[in-house]
Formats: sequence, C-alpha cells, structure tokens
Amino acid sequence: MALFQWFVFFLIIQVVHFLGTWKLYEAAGRKKWEAAIPVYNAIILMKIIRRPTWWTLLLFIPIINLIMFPVIWVETLRSFGKRSQLDTLLGIITCGLYIYYVNYTQKLAYQKDRSLQPATKTADTISSLLFAIIVATFVHTYFVQPYTIPTSSLEKSLLIGDFLFVSKVNYGARVPMTTVALPMVHDTIPFLKRKSYLSFPQLPYFRLPGIEDKIKRTDIVVFNWPVDTVHYFFEPKGKPGVIKPIDKESNYVKRCVAIPGDSLSIKEGIIYINGKVLELPERAKPQFSYKIVRDINTPIDINAIIKELDITDGINYVSPQQDTVGIAALTSENVEKIKKYPGIKAVIRNISNIPENGIYSVFPHNVDWNRDNYGPIYIPEKGKTVALTLESLPFYQRIITSYEKDDNGNPNELKVTGNEIRLNGKVVNSYTFKQNYYWMMGDNRHNSEDSRYWGYVPEDHIVGKPVFIWMSLDPNGKGLNKVRWDRVFTTVSGEGQPQSHFKIFLILLAAYFVGEYFWKKRKAKTDI
Repeated sequence: MALFQWFVFFLIIQVVHFLGTWKLYEAAGRKKWEAAIPVYNAIILMKIIRRPTWWTLLLFIPIINLIMFPVIWVETLRSFGKRSQLDTLLGIITCGLYIYYVNYTQKLAYQKDRSLQPATKTADTISSLLFAIIVATFVHTYFVQPYTIPTSSLEKSLLIGDFLFVSKVNYGARVPMTTVALPMVHDTIPFLKRKSYLSFPQLPYFRLPGIEDKIKRTDIVVFNWPVDTVHYFFEPKGKPGVIKPIDKESNYVKRCVAIPGDSLSIKEGIIYINGKVLELPERAKPQFSYKIVRDINTPIDINAIIKELDITDGINYVSPQQDTVGIAALTSENVEKIKKYPGIKAVIRNISNIPENGIYSVFPHNVDWNRDNYGPIYIPEKGKTVALTLESLPFYQRIITSYEKDDNGNPNELKVTGNEIRLNGKVVNSYTFKQNYYWMMGDNRHNSEDSRYWGYVPEDHIVGKPVFIWMSLDPNGKGLNKVRWDRVFTTVSGEGQPQSHFKIFLILLAAYFVGEYFWKKRKAKTDI
C-alpha cells in the first residue's frame, strides 16, 4: 500500500471508531466529537479506561498494535460493566465490533472507579504474559534479535551452532513492512509449518536512524535473502514457490565486501575493490578448497591432521590412486601447517578458470565468469545513473523490476523489443537508482551461496549487525564438550582475536545474588 492508501485506510478506521464509540465517550463524561479526532481520541480513550497515556503509542507500532487492540477492546467493555467471559470473547472474536452492539443497544453505565486489578489468578497470569510478549516483541523488532548460524559460509568467524544477538540499532531498525503477523516468529508458525503472516496490507519501507552512518566494507550483516521463494510449505505440491514479503524472506548472514559505488572483481579467488585487494579484519579467515598431494609410501593419517587443526569441512574426495585428497575448506594458516607434515608433497588451491554455466551459473547468468574469476561489476548507489543497454540490462533488470518502483509506487514495467528498451512505456537509455545496494559473500569462498550467484542485496533488505555470541554449541560435541566455552559471550567484531567474557558474566551474576541476599537480610532487620 502506498502512503496515500494508508492515509485513506487510517481515516476509515477513525470513522469506524467514531461510529462505534461516541455514545461511550458521552457516557464517560466526554464530548462525542472527541471520539472523532485522530490520535486525540485514543488519548481520551486511555483516560476513560484509566490506562496510561503512553499506551497510545503502542497502538501505532506495527505488530505490537495487533496485541494491544484486543486489550483495548476488552478494557473498554469492562469500563462499562461488560466483564463476563462471554463479553470478553465476543469483543475479541468480533475484532471489537461487539462494542457497536453495546454502544447502541445497552444502557451505558460508566464505571469510573472500577478496579484495575485482575479478578482471578488466571487473569493476572494472562495480563503478565501479554505484557511480557509486548516488551519482548518491541525489543525483538527494534533493538536486538536472536539468530542462529545454520551453515558454514562464514566458518571460523561464525560457526555452525553459534547463537547470536543481532543489533537492529547499528544500521537503524527497519519498521516492519508486514503489518499482520505473529510476534517473535519469522515466516512460519513453529511446528505447524504454516505461514505466520498476511501479505496484505504492507507498509512502505522506512528505517529509523542508526548509531552507525552506514554499512562498512567487511562488516558481517544479517539480511533478507533477496531471491527467496517458498518451496516446502503452504503452497500446493508441484507448484512454484510463493514470493514472500521483503521482511519475511529468509534471514541470511554474510560479510559485506562491497558497498554502494564500488567496483568489485575477483581474480584467482582474491577480491579486489576499486582495483585494490580488499583488506579483511584479523578475525576474518577466508577459506578455499584445496587438493593435498601426498606420498602414498609415507604413512600419514589425513583424518588425524583434520582433527588436530580443527578443520570443520573435512575430506571432499580421495583420488583412485590415493595420492590426492580434496579438502573442502582450509585457511592460509592451516595450509602452511599441513605443508610441514611428513609425506605431504603439495597443497594446491582449487581455482576455477572455466565459465560456470547452467543451473549453477554466476550472476547475471549470461557472462563467462565463475566463483574465482569474476567481474568487474558495479555496485549500484542511490541517486547514481548508469547507461542502460542490452549488454548492461541483465545486471540491473532485477533491480528495476523487483526491488524498485516507479514514482507513483507501482511496479516498474520493463520491455525489450529488438534493440529498444522501454521502461513504463518510455524508451530509455539510462537508469537512476532509488536505493543503495550491497555485495555479500561468505568467508568460506567455495562453500557459500552468496552474491556471486544471486546478485545485489538492496538496502531495504538489511536486518541488522551481529554483535554478540551468547552461546555456541558444537554439533559433534557431547556432554560439557557440546558447548564451545571459548566462544560463549564473545563479540563478533573488534580488534584482535575474540575473547570470552563468560567468566566476567558469572562473577557479576554471583555478585548480584550475594548483594540481593544481604539486602533482603538487612531489610528484614530494619522491618523488625
């Protein structure tokens, strides 16, 4: 929905509210016109139901307002004596329209001094639970979101089994575009395998100010996967996947290696930005697949080496002659260590020099590039204009048709006839970008589905920045060794190697409980 459509929708809601509550306002000693003034009517309603004025703000926060509306409906009914379980049920299942019935057919007796305390223990539990859900949803949506690392694409920096806190405030929290959704779940309802949201209505993209000016090169970033479609639930079997709303597309985590305005190229697996080798932070450990050539006459246990060097992605293949072993991912540090083992003749990085075509071809799928030799490619910047030709169109076609809209907020219509490119009916030879784009890649270069295969990440797909690992579980560990203790309570970014702050956390936690014990003991003596 465009902003104008949302404005009209908002006015309709105000009319619905006025028609259904004006008599309630009068019965509570207010003027009936107060039920018709947008926002002001909500403030007055909070006074009528004797709830804090700041609750009004919660009515305008997407997702949270879905929890608040039923609360307000029930509180309104109770303020006029409708306290039975049936009244509560009717108020909720009719989406508040039961208030119309009360407003026009019932004798209105406003209970100015009604008790705000829950009548039963069950009601008290429900009230506490709703408050907890609202607070958790607010924090989850606008401040910090938990995230789990499912793949090895950022191996060594982030491991499979890492549990992260992803900051929304670093780049600015994105206001949810999907307005009707279950709180604190992503695109599916747990266990039911059903979508957790309605695709309509959608809010326009808007991002709050962040504490960082912009995404920097080499930042690790969580984003919505731009080419996501649903292939495994809530669509008929055998039919194509469903295109999901932007903020409900699958969450991915990669390293941003190029920012808007950059020119990126990859030569022999090395990333170049604007003609210079990309400098990675110390914590980043790029990995490539290698073949290890060994002397078959010298006893050597490759599996033992893999275990000793903590190589996560192990043997890929063994040649029929047994003299060559393929390893899926090695850092340059491990390569140097392996070379020193007796019986190792050579450790050779696998570099592709042939075009990747077919189903696994690289973006934009019409070039003779591959994962190790790629580009140059321009990373679009907001406000910048590029020439639009038949040769350049494949790079920007998805941007124009899927990520950006025309001046009226409608999807762009792109048509190519012969050598002529028409955009929304007009012949064009250039295009000006309306938002920034980024290039995301995994450190595990030969085991990462990233921008090399599906292209640019739009700014409106950015979710946040991983800042903290609060737990790390080794999928292959057992017992206490299941926990990677050296990774618990470590930061994701920063200088030097990560250091666990878990001991400091335990000390502070112990100090808290000891302090609370002595405070209660002292308070007990004072009360006596």
